[in-house]
Amino acid sequence: MADSYNLYGKVALVTGAAQGIGEHSARRLASLGASLICTDVNEAGAAGVAADICAQGGKAIAVSLDVGDEIAWQAVVAKAMETFGKVDILVNNAGKLEFELIQDMELESFDRMMRVNVRGTFLGCKYILPAMQAAGGGAIVNISSNSAMVSDMPGCAAYSASKGATRAMTKGVAIDYVPFNIRVNSVHPGLIATPIAKPFIDDPESLPIVLGRTPMKRPGEPEEVANLVAFLASDQSSFMTGSEVVIDGGFTAC
Repeated sequence: MADSYNLYGKVALVTGAAQGIGEHSARRLASLGASLICTDVNEAGAAGVAADICAQGGKAIAVSLDVGDEIAWQAVVAKAMETFGKVDILVNNAGKLEFELIQDMELESFDRMMRVNVRGTFLGCKYILPAMQAAGGGAIVNISSNSAMVSDMPGCAAYSASKGATRAMTKGVAIDYVPFNIRVNSVHPGLIATPIAKPFIDDPESLPIVLGRTPMKRPGEPEEVANLVAFLASDQSSFMTGSEVVIDGGFTAC
């Protein structure tokens, strides 16, 4: 197993790769030798990450992707196959975060969050799985949240529902695709210091609520989540599928 924690010869597609957990996951996978397809609705941001990877001797391309758009997914997978000939790893990371009481939330806001968090994960799996089967196997890492397990902030019911769907979908896909040597696991971060979480980290009322229930008393860093993603993408986690791995500083242990 000494050489199994590398990804040389592997091809990885990461959604939401322009910033935060997606960006750091793309960079970490590239550092282990994987070729990257960096996707995001922010194509310029994804292109910057891909350019940095190439500048450091890696291989990467950037493609614009709205994860809720089925046609866009088909185009991205076709581009990946055209460029690299296969896809071994998918990181379904793109996400939308809105905390609001159910009675105050507009249906449009609920639908937007479900479109990214649930439909996006579904479409990613749907269109990558045939490519992984053709390659003889692969690894899918779905980024969920510890909000799929606990209510960690006021107004998180809808967000929790979307991430709970990701958690459940992961397990079902994992069981269905064991015969094809495809592993599917979910990652459940707590509060991570990313741009999407900045409003909560900067909020003098919200931050103490979360940190007060976090034994480690700090937000996590995106690099810490990226290290976990890389582990689940690698052969080091070869006996793991359908697993849910929490990385939240002990929040859900309390």
